[in-house]
Amino acid sequence: MPEPLPNPFAGLDLLSSTVVLLDENFAILYMNSAAENLLAISSKAVAGCRLDSVVDCPAALQEALDSAFQHGWSYTGQSIELQRNDGVALHLNCTVNPTETAGARLLVELWPIDQQLKATREERLLEQQIASRELIRNLAHEIKNPLGGIRGAAQLLEHELNNPGLREYTQVIIKETDRLQDLMKRLLSPHRPMQPGPVNIHEILERVRSLLTAEFPQTLSVRRDYDTSLPELVGDREQLIQAVLNIARNAAQAIKGRSGGEPGSGQITLRTRAARQVTLAKRRYRLALELQVIDNGPGIPDDIRERMFYPLVSGREGGNGLGLTLAQSFVQQHQGTIECISRPGYTCFTIRMPLSVA
Repeated sequence: MPEPLPNPFAGLDLLSSTVVLLDENFAILYMNSAAENLLAISSKAVAGCRLDSVVDCPAALQEALDSAFQHGWSYTGQSIELQRNDGVALHLNCTVNPTETAGARLLVELWPIDQQLKATREERLLEQQIASRELIRNLAHEIKNPLGGIRGAAQLLEHELNNPGLREYTQVIIKETDRLQDLMKRLLSPHRPMQPGPVNIHEILERVRSLLTAEFPQTLSVRRDYDTSLPELVGDREQLIQAVLNIARNAAQAIKGRSGGEPGSGQITLRTRAARQVTLAKRRYRLALELQVIDNGPGIPDDIRERMFYPLVSGREGGNGLGLTLAQSFVQQHQGTIECISRPGYTCFTIRMPLSVA
C-alpha cells in the first residue's frame, strides 16, 4: 500500500501567526494550527470553501485579495475587523501576498492586535529584565571582594579588643557581612549550567507541597489539582523545584503576614493542565505544560506589579526581592514563560513550558 504524500504546508504549523492559503478562486487550500485556533474551525472542514464563507471579510480585505491575485500586489492592513461564523468579532492586522506554492495563489497572514501588543510588551520587559540582571551581577561581583576584606578586618579587630562588650559590635559587622555575602551568592547563582533530564512535574509539586506544609503547618493548606495524564517534562529538577517553591513560599509568607498566623487562614492550589498550540518565546509548540500556583492572599501591591520580576523588588518587609527573579530565570532557561494576575484574595502565577512527547 503506497505511503501518503507529505503535506507541503505542514511547516506552517510551526508559525505562531495565523496563515491561510487560498487558490485562484479564493478557496481555502490550507489553514495552519494558529488559524484553526483563531477562526475556531478545522482546516479539513473548510478545505475548498471560499474565505468569505468562513469569515465575514470587510470590503478592504476583499479588494486586497482581488488586487493581489490580478496584479501581484501585496497588501498590509492595520486594525481590520473579521467576524467569525459564531459571531465573534476579531480585531486584526493583516497581510496578503501572492505566492506560487503547491497550487496556492495567495498567502494571508493575520495577527490579533491584543496578542501582538502582548508579545511586544513581553519582549520589551524581557530585554529590561536581562539588562537589570546583568547590571546586578556586575555589581555583585564588585561588592563580593570588599565584603571578604571587611569580614576579615572585623575578625582581626575582635581578637585585639580587651573589652568583651565591644565584641558585640564586631559580631554585628561579621553577621551583616555574612548576610550580604549570602545575598551576593544568590544573585550570582542562577547562571549555573542546566542539568536536564526527564522529570515528572507532579513529583516536583509534591516535593514543594511537603516543604510548604512543614514550614507553615498551621496557617496554610495546600490543595492539589493535577492532570495526571501529562507526559514527562525534560528539565532541571532542582531548578524547577526552586522556581515553584519561590513562588509558593512568597504566597505563603504573604498569607501569614496578612492573617497574623491564624490557623487554616490560607490556601495555595497547585494546578497542572495541558496547553495545546501555544507560542512560547516566539516558538510554536503543539503541547505545553500549564502550571498554576494560586493563592487567596492579599494580592501583589499595584506599585510593584509591573516590576515584581526585577531583582531586589519586594512587597514584603524584610524580603530581598530575589525569589521571583530566580523563578523567572529558571523558567526562561526551560524555554518557558511566567506571568501573573493578582487582586486582593486571588493571585495566580502561570508557568508554561514545552512538553516533549515521544
